[in-house]
Amino acid sequence: MEVKIKAPAKINLSLDVLGKRPDGYHELATVMQTVSLYDEITISDNDSGKVTLSCNYEGVPCDDSNICAKAAYRFFDFCRLPVSGIHIDINKTIPTQAGLAGGSSDGAAVIMGLNYMFSTKLSPKDMLDICEKIGADVPFCFEGGTKLCTGIGATMKRLPSLHGVHLVICKPDTVSVSTAEAYRKVDALAAHPCYTDEMVKALFSRDLFLITSTIFNDFELALQIPEVNEIKKQMLSCKAMGAGMSGSGSAVFAVFSSERKAARCVEALKEQYPETFLCKPVKTGCMIE
Repeated sequence: MEVKIKAPAKINLSLDVLGKRPDGYHELATVMQTVSLYDEITISDNDSGKVTLSCNYEGVPCDDSNICAKAAYRFFDFCRLPVSGIHIDINKTIPTQAGLAGGSSDGAAVIMGLNYMFSTKLSPKDMLDICEKIGADVPFCFEGGTKLCTGIGATMKRLPSLHGVHLVICKPDTVSVSTAEAYRKVDALAAHPCYTDEMVKALFSRDLFLITSTIFNDFELALQIPEVNEIKKQMLSCKAMGAGMSGSGSAVFAVFSSERKAARCVEALKEQYPETFLCKPVKTGCMIE
């Protein structure tokens, strides 16, 4: 048997780091949005009795350290099933180390795909419970849409959809961001009002000007990555309504009211930044094809 699942990328329309918790994690308030930029996960039977992996993207580990393998083992454990021989092929389009949750989405896709493949008939809540044990962004990637995420990012509340816009996502290939270093720099920021509260209000108002002028990310503020600032400058010169960094970086997204303007922006950026994509907000998370 073989099952294929589409795993979407996400962007953070706003991201506030509210402080460090006693357990060492950070308290977040963020509005996340899934977009029409997908990895494709293919799960098939094999005779090895093990979980094996393959990936088209250089640098992605194809062993038990990969989040897809961890997701598979979590699934079998939750369902009290012996580990079956399966092969997971990851056809990546979403850039890695970009703040786009490609890995988290791939892990969520594995849970959805295995539930279908093994006819375990888990409830959405059961699958979300497994996702939460894999990583903070995994439950959101499973469900998708436009959501306020709080706590470590796994507590979700549905918000009015972001729609009628076109997005450009661009990842500079020379920048890698250490998450630990990013949090250290964020912890040193001066206190400020929570922009995520304003983004939630803006989405309820359905005022696109208000939404795009409320894009904010504490990591972008703390890290001040020159390439991110340069890409944003180019996006805004292409008439983007607003732009910002996603997650802890280093991908940058821009919101356009016109597909023609967005396409021109992709054309302008792609020569220097090959990992540049034209996409749209979507209302769904992972989907079986």
